[in-house]
Parts: sequence; structure tokens; C-alpha cells
Amino acid sequence: MTAPAADTDRPLVLVVDDDDEVRMSLQELMLSVGLDVSCYASPRELLESAFPERPGCLVLDVRMPGSSGLDLQHQLASRGNAKPIIFLTGHGDIPMSVQAMKAGAIDFLTKPVRDQTLLDAVIAGIERDVAQRAQAQTVKQHAERFATLTPRERQVLREVVHGRLNKQIAFELGISEITVKLHRSNVMRKMRTISVGELIRAWDALPADLREKPQP
Repeated sequence: MTAPAADTDRPLVLVVDDDDEVRMSLQELMLSVGLDVSCYASPRELLESAFPERPGCLVLDVRMPGSSGLDLQHQLASRGNAKPIIFLTGHGDIPMSVQAMKAGAIDFLTKPVRDQTLLDAVIAGIERDVAQRAQAQTVKQHAERFATLTPRERQVLREVVHGRLNKQIAFELGISEITVKLHRSNVMRKMRTISVGELIRAWDALPADLREKPQP
């Protein structure tokens, strides 16, 4: 059972449970509070589907034929998918819940669970995903802007964010102070920042491999 196509900014709850009645019940609960929902009978069914690029979270049963909910959590993590997960199970135990939470789960709930308890966890998961997606978009924008800098501009940027003065940068790079000012102005424009503070925050938001990569 899959929700109809909707606005890509609308949250979508993904339910994975091998019990038909549980899936139906969870679907009705999510729809009752205005949330879009897609249901899957197994982790494999979810992984073989076109994973929706929408904010949201997953509600996973732990014990299912074949791959378990914990297996799915690990598979998604290995693919770089950090979609928040709420585990819902009738056979949970403390070691299992600890394992799930250490791997980043939002919550580990035992069936039967109060509707409001589950909804609170789902809302927390959606809020986390919205924040993660916003952060990822910011990182992407900064990386794209960084890619437009020339090698020399990247050198100047690195020196500026480490607190070097123009005359210090000029001496370090063997160029004139006027040239440093020109490169610095280009960096600010291309990175779309209006202050050194903003430039430092943009630098800190860049992926570590870009920040640590030696400049030519």
C-alpha cells in the first residue's frame, strides 16, 4: 500500500511490517492526523522501491521473515541514508533496543503502543529529518560555491578563516597585498558572504575532505 504522489515537501511516513493488520492500522493512524504514508511488507520490498526523496521517517518492525528491521537500519546507513527510524516490535529486548538506539534510532517501542506515544515519536523523527535535509542542502550549496573558486582563491580563503591578516597572507603566498585584497573580495562574492564571520561559518560547513585537501 503506497500513498499517492504528493508535494515533495510534505512529510511521508514509511511503514515496514510483515503483518497486514498492523500495516493497515498504522496507515489509518497516520492518515488520521494528516500524514502521508507508504506501507511495505518487508525490508526488501522497501529497498526495491523508488525511495521517495521526501522528509519523513520510518516505522519498522524488528522481527520479520528474511531481513529484520535492524538489518534494514544497517543497510540504509551503509547507503548513506540517515532517514530517522522508529522501531515498533512485540518481541523487543534491552540489548536489541540498545543496539538500535546506538545506531541512531529515534525510539524503540513495544507493541501494543499508545497511538499518541507513536505519533510523538513520528513527529520527532520528521523534525529531525527536516533539520538534517536542511543542513545537507546548506552543505551542498557551500560546496558548489567553493568549487567555483580558483586555486589561489582557495588558498586565500584558507588563510582568512585561520585569522591571517592581508599582509601575512601576502607574505605567505608571495604575492602583493593588493592582490590578496582582490582575491579576498572574489572569495566573499563567490561564497556569497558579507563578513568574515559568515565566511568562517561557510568554511566550517564544508565537508571535511574539502577543508583538509591540500591546496595547489
